[in-house]
Amino acid sequence: MSQSSKTFHNDENFLKEFLKSFHQKIINTKDFNNFENNLIEWIKNFNNKNDDDDKKNFKNILELMKNHEQNKFWFSSIIGYFYQFGIGCDIDKNKALESYLLIINYEKNYFMNLFLKENDDDDDEFNKLKKLNIIIGKYLLSLFYYKDIILNKRNLTNNLKRSISLKRSSIPIRFKSQNQFDLNKSKDNMFKKTIENDSKQKNSNKNEIETEDQKEFKKFLKSAEKDVSESQYKVGNCYYYGNGIIQDHNKAFEWYTKSANNGYLLGQNNLGYCYEHGIGTVKDYNKAFEWISKSANNGCAIAQNNLGKCYYYGIGCTQDYNKAFEWYNKSANNGNSKGQYSLGFCYRNGHGTIKDYKKTFKWYTKSANNGYAEGQNGLGFCYENGIGITKNYKKAFKWYFKSANNGYALGQNNLGICYKNGIGTDKNYKKAFEWISKSANNECAEGQNSLGEWYYYGKKDYKKAFEWYLKSAINECAEGQNNLGFCYENGFGIEKDDEKAFEWYFKSANNGCALGQFNLGTCYYHEIGTTQDYKKAFEWVSKSADNECAKGQYCLGYCYHYGVGTRINIEKAINWYRKASDNGIKDADVEIQILLENFW
Repeated sequence: MSQSSKTFHNDENFLKEFLKSFHQKIINTKDFNNFENNLIEWIKNFNNKNDDDDKKNFKNILELMKNHEQNKFWFSSIIGYFYQFGIGCDIDKNKALESYLLIINYEKNYFMNLFLKENDDDDDEFNKLKKLNIIIGKYLLSLFYYKDIILNKRNLTNNLKRSISLKRSSIPIRFKSQNQFDLNKSKDNMFKKTIENDSKQKNSNKNEIETEDQKEFKKFLKSAEKDVSESQYKVGNCYYYGNGIIQDHNKAFEWYTKSANNGYLLGQNNLGYCYEHGIGTVKDYNKAFEWISKSANNGCAIAQNNLGKCYYYGIGCTQDYNKAFEWYNKSANNGNSKGQYSLGFCYRNGHGTIKDYKKTFKWYTKSANNGYAEGQNGLGFCYENGIGITKNYKKAFKWYFKSANNGYALGQNNLGICYKNGIGTDKNYKKAFEWISKSANNECAEGQNSLGEWYYYGKKDYKKAFEWYLKSAINECAEGQNNLGFCYENGFGIEKDDEKAFEWYFKSANNGCALGQFNLGTCYYHEIGTTQDYKKAFEWVSKSADNECAKGQYCLGYCYHYGVGTRINIEKAINWYRKASDNGIKDADVEIQILLENFW
């Protein structure tokens, strides 16, 4: 790595860590009377933690933030703070307020849709840092208004009242005729007018300030109206996210259409997205496929991944794993981090290609190193389970940690499980509960199931366990569906209902959960919520056993042993009993002994 490249990465890491730590400092602050002094001192101390070669003065830090390509999204709040108190620059309250006001445009839209974002390789980190910037900005803007406007106004009020009081005591007013003015009223009116003028001046100054987003929007619009396709795309983005202009998806669609028709690849990709999701227009999967195809065929790496997704799920086309693999491969080799993850996923599951865990690991690694949170989670999974690489729990924890901190909900769940079970780290139930809760509240179905299990096994709160299992099941987590079925079967947290138990076991089984397949088999065997059917019982415990469920393996051995739903086959019975025994089912040893005594 060249010296300039190394310096860039060091500066980049410094700024990201500075933003995260700045946010944490504000959140933990309880003394707002000395807030500014404490925060400035903290900035000094933070910088002193660096090596001598990496130490930066305040001016350097400010320049790094201002010159960063994401300065509006990640650092506008801190830049405003530097201007407000003259940190590394002269005090400039107007620039401070302008920077803070940028935050208002982003507050409702910090979770930009990853599909539409230009710098696709760093999606989740981009949004996470943007969210931190918004939170910091809201704190600082509130304090700015309070201390620079409200308190100043109070001080002005107090000074005027003090002045009025002194003048009253020095002027001997003994009488008042009809023609003589009322000194008290005159001074009060003067005070009111002063405050009103001050307020008008403040409002006038605020209204006159044009944010950087508004300036950029005007610049893009002027160029877009001259039929510049890239500017048309950028105007579309402004309307889509509400940057510099009121959010308007209809106008976003209109400008993406112009950009797309003028041949701009990202405009074509985004137009396809609008058709896919019904943004600014009615849903039309055929048109979505058409525009994404144009963009992909013209070399847009983001669109190539999205076209792979169309083929993978059958969006506007016939489902075709081979073509999905083909387009994911193009996207991945063109450097797109999502495409790299998608390609690794295909190798892992043998979709459109033969299973190849080494290639799974290779592409997950590339995706993870390019900052894609889902790829980081996938790489953690590889290290945890030895997929394409030797098991390494510490590295699994490391990558789950990165994924979780970059906002990926499944990564948050997996990190929580690491803390819970001591995988690659010390057990820490407090952190486990914290991360699993974050995952669940971020609508991760697996996280919701994990939180349900936490309440079921740990806190013994069956009602809350049921609530989280239900959310997980509705969000299509097969394990959550199985656990919900178990609650209905046994009356945990809900009234016992065998038919609903069968219903959820059936969904879980068909979604590939081995334990759900076993429980569905037992429903058919014991006539729970359905009619008794030994053949179906055998069918489902067979699937469960093949999917490495120890209970399923034991029951499959039992079926072959006693001829339940199939013919008696002692050899197969012993084989499955042994597998169950190896996986911890002690009753299997008893059955093996019976068979050996009677048949050999």
